[in-house]
Amino acid sequence: MPARTPDTIHTLTETLSDLTDYLRENPDPVEALALVEPLLDEYTGLPVQLADTLRALARALQNHTDVPRTAQVDLLITELRTAAWEQTDQHTLHYVLDDLCDLYGSAGTSEPGYCRCR
Repeated sequence: MPARTPDTIHTLTETLSDLTDYLRENPDPVEALALVEPLLDEYTGLPVQLADTLRALARALQNHTDVPRTAQVDLLITELRTAAWEQTDQHTLHYVLDDLCDLYGSAGTSEPGYCRCR
């Protein structure tokens, strides 16, 4: 894994932005679904990962000795945890993806790069 730096994380967000731009160009639906599928995986997709990241950040801030113990900091940490739960709720988007894959008949496709929805 590359070093965890703001630059490496920024590169990841640029990749996501590139995907968004590509999807705005109206690609083939099967290809579009295949590209988005990893993002919406129910166990490792973005909603779950972002929720875990927000919880880990809240925990790191709460447990760090240099973070002041104030009502404002406690409120901000609570907001991080609330946002994490909201993201976790979005994990069900994989069901939407499954239904879309079924509509486009790609549920049985096993070719690399194509939707392998459940």
